[in-house]
Amino acid sequence: MGTTSSTLSNSTSSTHRPIKLKLDDIPESCVALVLSYLDPPEICQLARLNRAFRAASSSDFIWDDKLPGNYKYLVDRFLDVGSAHLLKKDIYARLTKPISFDKGTKQTWVDKRTGGVCLSISAKAMSITGIDDRRYWNHIPTEESRFHTIAYLQQIWWLEVDGDIDFEFPTGTYSLLFRLQLGKITKRLGRRVCNPGNIHGWDIKPVQFQLTTLDGQHAVSRCFLDNLGNWAYYHAGDFVVEKPNALTNIKFSLTQIDCTHTKGGLCVDSVLICPSSLGKNLRCTV
Repeated sequence: MGTTSSTLSNSTSSTHRPIKLKLDDIPESCVALVLSYLDPPEICQLARLNRAFRAASSSDFIWDDKLPGNYKYLVDRFLDVGSAHLLKKDIYARLTKPISFDKGTKQTWVDKRTGGVCLSISAKAMSITGIDDRRYWNHIPTEESRFHTIAYLQQIWWLEVDGDIDFEFPTGTYSLLFRLQLGKITKRLGRRVCNPGNIHGWDIKPVQFQLTTLDGQHAVSRCFLDNLGNWAYYHAGDFVVEKPNALTNIKFSLTQIDCTHTKGGLCVDSVLICPSSLGKNLRCTV
């Protein structure tokens, strides 16, 4: 009888033993639902856990909210013909890599973390007063620019840099920033060295930055340039995109047209347009 009781006891305990679940046992649909609440970098990290997470991370519904509202415009204009048939995860991955256009003078990409659309415009795509006269300006090759070249100002009385762009942005608020540096950078014994010898005129009057849009938005900012030897983003202003699936025309400028003094030693790299949430972290930073 004692033996029988012991057997029943063992049988009962084994019957009620808790089952240990593994990650592989979680339904793919549940995994996909959890992943949909995460940022793209977090989704990619979890996709490395196992086969179930990797499969779930490829679900199109996860990436619907991650892709920018204008992603079809970006795919149609900038990616190859077959890209429209890719998984949305793969489309997102391609769009996060800089895409050059207009003979390599402009680049667009999607921010990996936020999905915000960014646009960069090279100095070569801008209209610069005196750019063809080497007494005033030179184009200098450098690895410090995404375009591998910058415009360097030797000396000039009238400084005017203008540009414009037509682009389809998702709805939202965007910042426009100029990437500038005072001083020409050279390499000496493998070290980065700034030559300040030609820098002058920037402490007398402020530089003016300006932007306007075709729908009447206008912004102006002024400041003194003082970033010797370091690249900095100078905020021209913000604009709002309210109409999806429509081109936004933006005109922008950098001027210092007080002809009572010359100025020189300025490097002009590019203009950056990005969501204002990203632009706040870039203003006047290296």
